Amino acid sequence: MLAATPDDFSVSRGPRIFGVDEAGRGPLAGPVVAAAVMLGSGCPQGLDDSKKLTAKRRASLDEAIRANCAWGVGVVEVEEIDRLNILGATMLAMTLAVTRLAEVLGQGPAEVLIDGNLTPHGRCDQWRWPARAIVGGDGTEPAISAASIVAKEWRDRMMIAAAQAHPHYGWERNKGYGSAEHMEALRQHGPTPLHRRSFAPVAQAELFPIGT
Repeated sequence: MLAATPDDFSVSRGPRIFGVDEAGRGPLAGPVVAAAVMLGSGCPQGLDDSKKLTAKRRASLDEAIRANCAWGVGVVEVEEIDRLNILGATMLAMTLAVTRLAEVLGQGPAEVLIDGNLTPHGRCDQWRWPARAIVGGDGTEPAISAASIVAKEWRDRMMIAAAQAHPHYGWERNKGYGSAEHMEALRQHGPTPLHRRSFAPVAQAELFPIGT
């Protein structure tokens, strides 16, 4: 499931605000994932930037957010990342996440709050909502914090699953980022279909495999 809203979902009166964040812009392998969240009245306490939370706390909050808030997830796979570039793929993932959340709610947002300094407006043809970028928003805006947690946990689960099919690269630990373990495995074994060939370390490993 890529979008959901609890049966008893309710929000306080006011404009419909979606928070949006992404996970996976920097890794050498795997998709980029964005989440859009509209907070519900049962929203959990202690939301924060996903990077500031322990893994245990982040997993607990992810479950609580998805059980009590309306949410949507957008996943853009490696082929699209290589075709569009990572910025374009990130903007598309955000657009997909907001689209899915709007669909499950039956109407779009009054405003979308996005972590960072860019929005998909003018960068993704399908984007059609008012949006505001907030630098550091994942630590200051609860809806964005919730989105950062959902996106991070969703992508981590995908990479842990992918590690079972590609065990050499340590994705269950590094989640596709260019750790020393991952870089050494890339040199030893070359890229997999889940590697981003438009990223320089992967392209170099493909051009100059070990032993050449």
